[in-house]
Amino acid sequence: MNKIEEYKQEKDGLDILQDIPRYAAEGWEKITDGDKERLKWAGVFFRRQTPGRFMMRLRVPNGFMTAIQLRTIGEISGEFGKGFADITTRQQMQLRWFTINEVPEIWNRLRGVNLISLQTGMDNIRGVIGCPVAGLTPNELFDASAVVHDFTQLFLGNKDYTNLPRKFNVTITGCKEACTHAEAQDIAMTPAIKTISGAEVLGFNVAVGGKMGSGGYRIASPLNLFVTADEAAAVCSQIVLIFRDHGARELRTKTRLAFLIEAWGVKKFRKELERRVDRPLASAGIDQRTPKHTDHVGVLRQKQAGLNYVGLTVPVGRMTSEQMLQVADLAENYGNGQIRLTVGQNLIIPNVPDRMIGELTSEPVLQELRYDPSEVMRGLVSCTGMDYCHFALIETKGWALKTARALEAKLGKTQPLRMHWSGCPAGCGNHTAADIGLLGKNIKVNGEIIEAVDVFAGGATGCEANFPVKIMEDVPCEDLADVVGGLVKHGAFKAMRQQLRKIPLAVGVPSKPGAEGERPIIKSQELAEGSAKLVRARGEEMAVFKTNGRLYGIQNICPHEGGQLCNGWIDGGEVVCPLHGYKFDLKTGACSTDPKLKVKVFKLVAQGDQFLLEG
Repeated sequence: MNKIEEYKQEKDGLDILQDIPRYAAEGWEKITDGDKERLKWAGVFFRRQTPGRFMMRLRVPNGFMTAIQLRTIGEISGEFGKGFADITTRQQMQLRWFTINEVPEIWNRLRGVNLISLQTGMDNIRGVIGCPVAGLTPNELFDASAVVHDFTQLFLGNKDYTNLPRKFNVTITGCKEACTHAEAQDIAMTPAIKTISGAEVLGFNVAVGGKMGSGGYRIASPLNLFVTADEAAAVCSQIVLIFRDHGARELRTKTRLAFLIEAWGVKKFRKELERRVDRPLASAGIDQRTPKHTDHVGVLRQKQAGLNYVGLTVPVGRMTSEQMLQVADLAENYGNGQIRLTVGQNLIIPNVPDRMIGELTSEPVLQELRYDPSEVMRGLVSCTGMDYCHFALIETKGWALKTARALEAKLGKTQPLRMHWSGCPAGCGNHTAADIGLLGKNIKVNGEIIEAVDVFAGGATGCEANFPVKIMEDVPCEDLADVVGGLVKHGAFKAMRQQLRKIPLAVGVPSKPGAEGERPIIKSQELAEGSAKLVRARGEEMAVFKTNGRLYGIQNICPHEGGQLCNGWIDGGEVVCPLHGYKFDLKTGACSTDPKLKVKVFKLVAQGDQFLLEG
């Protein structure tokens, strides 16, 4: 059993709420290791890089918020934080730098404007995302935001949903323009029409098991299932409970819903869902989405006559307190006080009358948060980065802005572009769903560890979803603008995606004794000195390294936080994990960084110029 499961057995995550007043009085040093994890059920995050300073993630269902709420966030960030807050890729907001003794007062202010941070971290249903202009855009089948709110109210504060094997992501959308990365979610409900008893019925097609992290992008599997808006929240609930009851709970890198889907298969999962809802479920309807992807940035017509919504770019999602206060004023002065957040880390001011568009777009803050940004800046997305996230390997937001500005100056006008940055394999920046995806890593150059990226291209979600292809490795961040400049300006991303969709996808199946690859042959000449490759054998992943002309095989997944050792490097007979620098002996598997950790070692037997796995 892993440590997190032990913590959950000791005490439910929601029970931390009663302990926070005591910790606020005693100070952060008194918080136990278990309660540091349980704090995430309350949406409060201890940050290793900034001991004593915390992060709080706010729940904003469907990205709908008000000017009063944004103003309050701006005021809290200015008074208790560092003067900024971050919009996330799940339409939520993150506050930073406050102390534990300030939490009760922050919560009190948030409650006053109907904001909460509950269950926004760890093994919970995270913020449920939806089309940010639901109810406004003419390009929707119907407004699905009520379903988002119904489902959220069903699980929020309910202990039936607080002991999941891992985090759980959901999107529920009626938008036809693929604006929510549905295929990367544990549950994806997307707009569909089905003819029932001779009448056309509006509703959702349902797919399950999508993800970005825990081993990479997996496209959600269609369940051949159609549900109406009235049924949707209850069906979502039962899918979550199947995961709660049957999902794996051992290695946390293998505990997402995706792995249960691969172990069971879609038919078994659907059959269990039917058993739980105790009625036959309808087969899938006709998908109403178009191949077009939108970010809702710009001045765009609403379906309400004479009104518009104005999508503003927030570079890498980071807003200063002053910008938040100014945008809140704009939403009240030009709209009706509503604000919407997007999965692209941007925001929208809706319900602006035609006659006021010119005045709004002339406001000074819109020189910083532009409705007409360059294509490079418009599609720029970044995870938190190593300044505030202990998983990240590089400072993503800083490099993203520096690279984008260099590309703007170098290239001028470019084609439409989505460029996403993730600081680690968890993929919080959705790098595998972008035209250009950048995955942070550390590499050694002339004996010095520097920040670098692997470059992916052609990834997509939506009704024509596909995996990206890795086109470059180990590109130093300092060189990135020069290296990818031609790709940004001339990359044939549409053609690339068309070709990638023609590649057949491997179907995940449980490992069985005697499976192919049980005794792989590894040729020494295939590996350069000091390099590694990933080999799958006997249902396990093995990282094979070559050093001093000999091959060594060790468990690929780092037991610390799930980094892939095959992407690490050798230092004095030890493998260095690329995620957090933990070191493991090639011969024994022992960890010199944390003696309590150890990886499995595989014995490779030389036969001429090739090696076989012993046994």
